[in-house]
Amino acid sequence: MKVRASAPGKAILFGEHAVVYGKPAIAVAVDKRARVTIKEGTNDNTEVKIPKLDIDAVINHETGLVTRVNGSQLEPGKFDAGIMEYIQVALSQLGTPLDGLKVEVDLEIPIGAGLGSSAAITVATLAAAARYTQEEMTLETLAHTAHQVELQVQGAASPLDTTVSTKGGFVYFTREKGALKIKPALEMPLVVGYTSQPGNTGALVEGVRQLREAHPTIVNPILEVMEDLTNQARESIIQGEEKEVGELMNINQGLLDALGVNTDELSRLVYRARHAGARGSKLTGAGGGGSIIAYCPGKTREVLEELESIENAFPVGISSQGVTW
Repeated sequence: MKVRASAPGKAILFGEHAVVYGKPAIAVAVDKRARVTIKEGTNDNTEVKIPKLDIDAVINHETGLVTRVNGSQLEPGKFDAGIMEYIQVALSQLGTPLDGLKVEVDLEIPIGAGLGSSAAITVATLAAAARYTQEEMTLETLAHTAHQVELQVQGAASPLDTTVSTKGGFVYFTREKGALKIKPALEMPLVVGYTSQPGNTGALVEGVRQLREAHPTIVNPILEVMEDLTNQARESIIQGEEKEVGELMNINQGLLDALGVNTDELSRLVYRARHAGARGSKLTGAGGGGSIIAYCPGKTREVLEELESIENAFPVGISSQGVTW
């Protein structure tokens, strides 16, 4: 028996970090996906292969240990160990015990780039596992369970990434109402540039939490301004106000800088994108490395070439399709 599932990554246009504290965010599912295949294995352990990350590892279900096929340990704190933890925890969420499997992950999304790779892998793994065990799972249950996996692995996480990865599209997200689809009245040509230095989502979320605890009268107003900005951006997108969307992205970047999640490398990409003609540009995701996203109507080629001259970059399309299984 062999089953497959896939889920898209995401890019946050407005509201990252504030969304952890119940504020709204605007995000899009991107046309880069994680594809997970599950089939029956040859013993009681589960073998996981992720060719893009050079991972060929085994989960021992009796001991809980994860080791490479050659017997060496995955180094704690590294991205290969982190990704394996998401998969291991995801496989433990279903009512039917899962052991003796072969799991392969085909990954198009850069790891640690703020594009929701962990959420996409988690959602696709859960979807494939549910299909393998023939368990019924609604999209709402899938998104909720995937968020619980991220909470367990990261310690703190917004439901945004797993919701967008599950449902796809262009969404305005709140904790109260979940993901509400947005219908833009303008084209949204986007370019992502990502650094060679990945970000650590858990550490960055914790850093903002500590900053908020140390300076609540300063940081809480920043988060409230980000809420107002995100709500205004939603209206500008719906009304087709190109200039305003770009301006609001640039303001959002300044607020993220104030929260301490920006880096020299990200700033360089942000300002080079604007210099090449982007209406707006900002980091996307947790920061501390990872990616920036540039909104560049009429200037996609120029912005792409500029970012490619200094780092990795690619144009992204918005995926209307979420998880497939």
